[in-house]
Amino acid sequence: MKLIIEKSPFLKALSHGQSVVEKRTTVPILSHVLLTAIPNKLLLTSTDMDIALIETVSANVEQPGTISVPAHLLYEVVRKLSDSTGITLHYNPETSQLTVSSGRSRFELPSLPADDFPQLTHSDLTHHFTLPAPILKHLIDTTRFAMSTEETRYHLNGIHFHTLTVDGKNILRAVATDMHRLACVECEAPEGSLGMPEIIIGRKTITEIRKLLDEAEQPVQIGISGSRVEFALEGTNTNAVLSSRLVDGTFPDYQAAMAIENDKVLIVSTKAFAEAVDRVGTVVNDKVRAIKLKISENSAVLSAVSTDSGSAVEELDVDFAYNDAFEICFNVRYLIDIAQQIGTDEIEFLLADGESSVLLRPINNINTTFILMPMRV
Repeated sequence: MKLIIEKSPFLKALSHGQSVVEKRTTVPILSHVLLTAIPNKLLLTSTDMDIALIETVSANVEQPGTISVPAHLLYEVVRKLSDSTGITLHYNPETSQLTVSSGRSRFELPSLPADDFPQLTHSDLTHHFTLPAPILKHLIDTTRFAMSTEETRYHLNGIHFHTLTVDGKNILRAVATDMHRLACVECEAPEGSLGMPEIIIGRKTITEIRKLLDEAEQPVQIGISGSRVEFALEGTNTNAVLSSRLVDGTFPDYQAAMAIENDKVLIVSTKAFAEAVDRVGTVVNDKVRAIKLKISENSAVLSAVSTDSGSAVEELDVDFAYNDAFEICFNVRYLIDIAQQIGTDEIEFLLADGESSVLLRPINNINTTFILMPMRV
């Protein structure tokens, strides 16, 4: 195998691949990236046996061939090479080493036989459809902050995607929750998606596909079965196919949580609210991350108290046309996370009392909904 390749697209592909492979593994080949040189192209394949990524980069291939090398080592070598010249890869079968050279730099890297690399098996995909990259980005970015990080709740460690019909309209919905907060966003269901299995795409897969979306310039081709999801993306310098097993579990009945009948509406400036929460939250400690909202007619007072850092209070003008006054406490981090996802000038809160869940959404936007559980302190 011998080829010349530009650093920038090669390094970008390696950065994607080295985040897929296992960093600590008792199976050495799983820490490798498989390099396959074919006419005018270099294919980079990475896997941890749950996720597989095949990324294609343009290259001047003199001798086709295939070999696997340590992914993190190759990434670090390429990252530190000069930007001014191309990179030459040359595999010597007699020494079983891959020579990486650029300018006056030369590295001899160890390798393993390509035959040792895991053979990727794929189940048949039952549903195929496309989504514009900006829409898929929006679905992910609006919900991923609410994914659980608790390993015991593995069925919450991802984003739930499914289609449904609401008021005669077919929609694709993405939902994530850690049981303290919930994020739900929807778009028009693309052709071919109706009737697809309800799926949970795991946290690591979500992280990897989100990186690839920054490079996508064409609509993303998506294939789904009951056990696997596949994304095919096309950019200027690279093409990528990411395949992943789905989380094997049942997502909770989130629609029951969204059916809350809160009858008190509070409207506040998104920017003013986010900045006030951030300021008052400065004194909150890591043990009790509570911020209190005292809500009365057209006024909301945010306050926080800490034995270590003192206290803070700030008053906001709000649209709240009710005589009832009550107090409610939230996790300050959760409030900031939600405020950062609001894409409109104002946030709408639907409240009931100081102990019930609160529904939040961008003003005049029924396609995005957040639910936040209050804290009891």
